Order: sequence, then C-alpha cells, then structure tokens
Amino acid sequence: MSRRAVVIDDDPLSREFLVEALRTSAFHVEEAPCGEDGVALVERFDPEIVLTDLRLPGMDGVEVLRACRERNPELSVIVLTAFGTVERAVEAMKAGAEDFLLKPVSPEQIELVLGRLDGRRRLEKENRAMKASLPADADVFRDIVGGNRQFIEALQLAERVAASDATILVRGDSGTGKELVAGLLHRASGRRSGPFIRVNCAALTESLLTSELFGHEKGAFTGAHQKKEGRFELASGGTLFLDEIGEMPSEVQGRLLRVLENGEFERVGGTKTLKSDARIVAATNRDLEDGIECGRFREDLFYRLNVVPIRLPSLRERIDDIPALVSHFLVKFQREHGSVARSVSTEALALLRGADWPGNVRELANIMERACLIAKGETIGVQDLTLPQRRSKQPTATVGITLEEMERQLILGTLESTGWNRTHAARILGVTARTLSNKLKVWRARGLVKAEM
Repeated sequence: MSRRAVVIDDDPLSREFLVEALRTSAFHVEEAPCGEDGVALVERFDPEIVLTDLRLPGMDGVEVLRACRERNPELSVIVLTAFGTVERAVEAMKAGAEDFLLKPVSPEQIELVLGRLDGRRRLEKENRAMKASLPADADVFRDIVGGNRQFIEALQLAERVAASDATILVRGDSGTGKELVAGLLHRASGRRSGPFIRVNCAALTESLLTSELFGHEKGAFTGAHQKKEGRFELASGGTLFLDEIGEMPSEVQGRLLRVLENGEFERVGGTKTLKSDARIVAATNRDLEDGIECGRFREDLFYRLNVVPIRLPSLRERIDDIPALVSHFLVKFQREHGSVARSVSTEALALLRGADWPGNVRELANIMERACLIAKGETIGVQDLTLPQRRSKQPTATVGITLEEMERQLILGTLESTGWNRTHAARILGVTARTLSNKLKVWRARGLVKAEM
C-alpha cells in the first residue's frame, strides 16, 4: 500500500517535479497550488508527509505548517524556499517543520530528506517499543535518552537481567552512561527499596579503598579512632556499584574475589567473618583483557565479574541520537538555569552531528550547558558552541608531496572533522571562510575535489 504525501507549490513546474520525485519513492501524491487548498487537501487526504513552498499566494508556508500541525501533530512537514537564506526556514523549523530544502531541489536531496524522516520514525518506534518492554514502576527512563539500536539492545539486556542477583559488568567509554545503567539495574530489580551505593575504585589509594569497601575496626591503623562499616555492609539488601573497576589495586582485587565467591570478608584489623548481601555491578572503560595480559588485572576476578557483560556504544556510534540528546539538555538547562534558549539552529545542529566526538555524552552535555548560559536569544547558533579544538586529520609529510597537496589534505581533513561546516573549519585553520571557499572553488575547477564540495 502506497504512503501518502501532499505537495503545495504555486509554481507548476516545481510542483510537477516534486510530485514525480515522491511518486518515484512509492508515494501516492496529491497536489495544491496555494496554501488554503493545500490545508483543505491535507485534512481530506490525511497524508504522512507534506512538502510546501514558503512563498505562496494567500497563506504562506509557515501558516500552512501551523494549520497542518494543529490538525495532526504527528504530520511531517518539509518546507522549501528559493531565496538562498535560512532565516525564514529557521522560523518554520521552530514552528515544527521536520526539515527544509533550498530550491532548486534535486531528486537526491529529496531522497536524502525522506531517508532522514524514515530513520527518525524508526528510532522513535524502537524507543517506544523499548519503553513499553520495561516495567512501568521502575521509572528506569528518567535519565535515559536515545533510540540507537545498540543502545536499545544494551538497555533491553539490562532490563532482562535486572531482577536476578547476577553480577553485571558494564563496559563503555568514559561518560557513555555506565552509572545511569547501573542505576537502571538497581531500580528495575527487587532491591530497588534498598540502598544504591557507588565507589570509585580509581579515586582512592589501596589502603583507603580497602577500608572504604570492607570497613575497619577501632585502632586498626593510625587515625582509626572508631569502628567503621564498609560499603559492602552499607549496601546490604541493595546494590554496590564499583566504578572504574579496572583501576582497582591487585591486593584489593583478591579481597573482592573472595566476596564474589562466597560472600565473606573481614573488616581491616578485624577477625570476625562477615557476610555480604549486596548485588555487585561493576563498570570500566578499560580493556580488562589487556590488563590480564599485562598482569594488572586478575583473570579469575574478571570471569567472576563478567557474568553478564553489557556494552554501551560511544557517542560517535550514536550520531542519530544527538538531536534527541540536544532537546533533552535544552529542557534540562531551562529548568536548572532558567535558560532562555528554546531551540538550536539547523547549522548548529549540523555542527554537533559532525563533530569529532571522543565517545561520551557528558561532553555534549557540558557544551550544551555552556551554550544555554551564553546564548543571547531563544535559538542557539554556531557562535554559541565551544567545541574542543581537536587535531584534524593531518596530511602525511611524505617526500615528493607538494605543499599545495599538503594544504589540500589539511583543509579537507578539517572540513570532514567539522561536518563540512566551513565557518567552523576556517576558524580552526586560522583563515577566513571566504579564503576557504576560494580555495575549494579553484580545486573544483581543476577537478581536485568533488563538484558538490
């Protein structure tokens, strides 16, 4: 069964082209020459996609957009403009348009936009399915945002094993959400009414970490003026989250292995054997297998921890989640800081999607928080984003390569790292955007770069 679309454009040739392009993509298409007729057609035809020109007789494209969205908030509206500027298109995006295209439009551009729409709908559908599959009373999605397939599968695995007392090892780059997933495991388990206690294994020396985990008796060492219960005791009936487990000293690893094997331990300086009823969730951003090879991590402890491994994808593997994460942080910082920012410009979002992320959501949150604080208006622009000045892909200094070729490789590498944002690339390279455009123009004429660059 064909999908439905409506094209609204007062230019007959443009309208005919758009209709044919959509029909090629298996759409049943109806058309209208003005805004009023288009809105009436949308109400009667009930399409899933509307393509409308911004400049129309009578109702303009933004008015058409608002009228259509009032009737059907789920309707996807794509706006087209022939003026080569984005100000009006940005207004349309703020009013709820899914995307915009500059005329003249090519079939490839339409295919690309339709692909993006399908991708977003697929992710939204998977996200809804994932939420529906999780227990409603666990409130596990309070801080979880995203629809990436790998991310969804990791969360679904976490939900399936949450009710057990099995030891979990959460793996992923720094800032990918390992602690959030540990909290999800706790809240979705039968231990949710018990304590959730976190210990950072990299933040303490061996002696302090031992005392922190297992407690100590009065007089066990200088400064031990009274007995102290360890985290294993305090987490009884709940969950103990051991963050950065790969940094744990070898002596402490032996003590932890004993707890995992039989649940027993002694406080530092004590003789009484105690039992632990804490469920263990560990996390690491290190390659523990490499640590085993180097003798830094015990192999027997690794197998005890790795009963259920959960790997979280890095942000560079979740590029399609960036718009949802950006929206989440906008709302978060409006609430926390009273930020006036309500949206992100198309150019700024493109820059964020094309950035060279090292693999974490935490950095994106920091960039968005800073942008929300310094933005002067309701829309965050490229000028409000402070992305780290990472090294661009550098040309190889090979004997025989010309200076011009090295310059070309450097510029193209920088453009690629910034998502082909010329303004940002020029800022990194220390040249003007005009200089960058002129060089690309010369290289295009000589066939050294693709025509669309």
